[in-house]
Amino acid sequence: MTTAKTKIGRRSFIKRSSLAGGGIMLSFNWLASCKMSPEEVSQLPEEWFKINGYLKIADNGQVTILSPNPEGGQNIKTSMPMIVADELDVDWKNVIVEQAPLDTNAFSFQFLGGSQSIRRGWEGLRMAGASAKAMLIAAAAKEWRVPSDEISTSAGILQHKASDRSATYGEMASAAATMKVPEEIQLKDIKDFTIIGTSQKNVDGHKIVTGQPLFGVDTFREGMLTAMIVHPPAFGLKLKSIDDSEAKKMPGIKDVFTIKVFNDGYEKAFFDTRTFNEVAVIVGNSTWEVMQAKKALKIECEPIESSTESRDRFGRKWEEHTPSGLESTTNHYAQMEALASNTATVKRKDGNPEAAFKNAERVIEATYTAPFLAHNCMEPMNFFADVTDEKAELIGPLQKPELTEQTLSARLGMPIENIDIQMTRLGGGYGRRSYAHWLVEAALISQKMKAPVKLVYSREDDMTDGIYRPSYRATYRAGVDKDNKLVAFHVRTGGIPQSPLHQNRFPAGTVENYLAEDWTIDSNLTVGSFRAPSSNFIACAEQSFLDEVAEAVGKDPIDFRLELLERAKNNPVGEENDYDPERYAGVLKLVKEKSGWENKEDGVSRGVAAYFCHNSYAAQVLDLKWENNKPIIDKVTCAVDCGIVVNPDAATNLAEGGIVDGIGNALYGEITFRDGVPDQNNFDTYRMIRMREAPKKIDVHFVESDVSPTGLGEPTFPPIFAAIANAMYKATGKRHYRQPFLKDRELLG
Repeated sequence: MTTAKTKIGRRSFIKRSSLAGGGIMLSFNWLASCKMSPEEVSQLPEEWFKINGYLKIADNGQVTILSPNPEGGQNIKTSMPMIVADELDVDWKNVIVEQAPLDTNAFSFQFLGGSQSIRRGWEGLRMAGASAKAMLIAAAAKEWRVPSDEISTSAGILQHKASDRSATYGEMASAAATMKVPEEIQLKDIKDFTIIGTSQKNVDGHKIVTGQPLFGVDTFREGMLTAMIVHPPAFGLKLKSIDDSEAKKMPGIKDVFTIKVFNDGYEKAFFDTRTFNEVAVIVGNSTWEVMQAKKALKIECEPIESSTESRDRFGRKWEEHTPSGLESTTNHYAQMEALASNTATVKRKDGNPEAAFKNAERVIEATYTAPFLAHNCMEPMNFFADVTDEKAELIGPLQKPELTEQTLSARLGMPIENIDIQMTRLGGGYGRRSYAHWLVEAALISQKMKAPVKLVYSREDDMTDGIYRPSYRATYRAGVDKDNKLVAFHVRTGGIPQSPLHQNRFPAGTVENYLAEDWTIDSNLTVGSFRAPSSNFIACAEQSFLDEVAEAVGKDPIDFRLELLERAKNNPVGEENDYDPERYAGVLKLVKEKSGWENKEDGVSRGVAAYFCHNSYAAQVLDLKWENNKPIIDKVTCAVDCGIVVNPDAATNLAEGGIVDGIGNALYGEITFRDGVPDQNNFDTYRMIRMREAPKKIDVHFVESDVSPTGLGEPTFPPIFAAIANAMYKATGKRHYRQPFLKDRELLG
């Protein structure tokens, strides 16, 4: 067993209190779990629904866990309480889970992003369950007057075999509430897990398939008004004036006005990104009436001025420059080509790469580019707000509620304790709902109207409003000697307006002479987190290039990677390599075995890729057939090392989702600009993957591990870009250096 302390210094992870009418509640600093609603919920005491951030055990033996973290489809609302329940030794069918509102006093990290939920919650969740169990045992030992170490637990039952006495957790809950929280607790050995590692159904599954209200867009209040925004038509413009004379006359319209999301001089925090700070607002009785009034509203715009402002990134200041002008995609690629050839900052240098390239027998070089991408969440951006002079109530989907609450407090001039943000299930996110300017907009609109309001973005509003995945470019060079040994490696990469470089990732540490450089170009297009930020591009470029190098030196692409990883394991270059070469090699070996790499079917073209990001490792082999000048994807075999897998079915679903999402973006995803105006504003022009284009089969395998869980929402997304690129090359003999690949193929002819 593992011993864990419930205190560090004066700070306790666990606190206990009693429930009125009997029972025990344990509050703790980190708990993110799920929501479940069996028939018994309606019979529970009303006070159970009013407590945030607690593990509760009722006198009937039922356990309730409140989930403070947003659920965005990654299934933490099922997997995280499984961790608590396992350490608690409770029967899973007796667990009820509720979504908690934002409560920074009870929780330290109410945050969705970076594949961090399970990873950061692992220890705290286990401690919560183990502490409750220890207190129940202590209560039983006191009542039965026996030593605690003679009492065993199983499925919510306490038992003292020597005296043949037993009790349910519910029967001991009130007595346990009087017990002192132990200074130390025993956590289970991995081999003793009974719930962790088993597949459990999504606790929201029934509600989802039966259409019950779970999402922000489902929110309804009597007397609620509907609001929509109108922003300038092009990046690089700002509102000058509005003509609302016709719009105000239309049926059901209550008001038309403008708002500023952030006040002048406000120092924006990291997730306070906003493209158009001043927008026009139309408020009415219904969505349809407001949409019709939007068509009648006339706006006049003027160019923005170039500006530089200070931003705060979790205590670290940086300067963000926003240029004036109307930007176009053709100019973007020309700018990147010019800058990439002339200017870059060295981020890592091992050995003497210049001399190594000069003396190399051959140099392989390739340049890769990728466009801006839009998130296109299934659920449009929305938020409900009811703001009065005394308090603000908000309901809706967002990823960073704790940070957004601070922003809203500053904007409204209202103390945080007077703000209540209630989180709904996210109908898609992966970064888009990190930048919750629409929450601030909803609050300002409600404040102005002195009424409850639901703000809803149309698809066009969202797709033309920014927070895109940046556009990138990367040039790779590899030098090989006369023996076909890789002796030099160089990556120079950058983007608009961010760089995708991870200079200490593979193949850093595997080549004696290594150089990594990057550059950026400022833009007034707003960008932000997009599933596996930056990794989603650089993995494709790197893994496509490694296949090209492997072919040039006459080696199998998997064997070539494994040789490099063997060097990193036994004799690494440098000391800052941020990956474990053994775990990296492990997923490659597993995917090689499970895919039958050396025994592919006739007519099938096969590509491989592997990548490390967000603390986990993923490798994929993609099989496709080329029919009617397009790829038909037969199968994807995926191997993942994300440490201990809590809920195998949920983990498999998450891996599958990342694979399908990546294939769609690789083949079709692109948003382009002409004089600041997006060329794509809805799904008739922005191509998404169709169901018939998804792989016919996805086979996911997890490395058996005793490592604490790491990330899984992002890691299967980046490598699939390269896996399909490499498979397409095998099928057609043409390499693809520009995303989206099918458009690139049209250009190649």
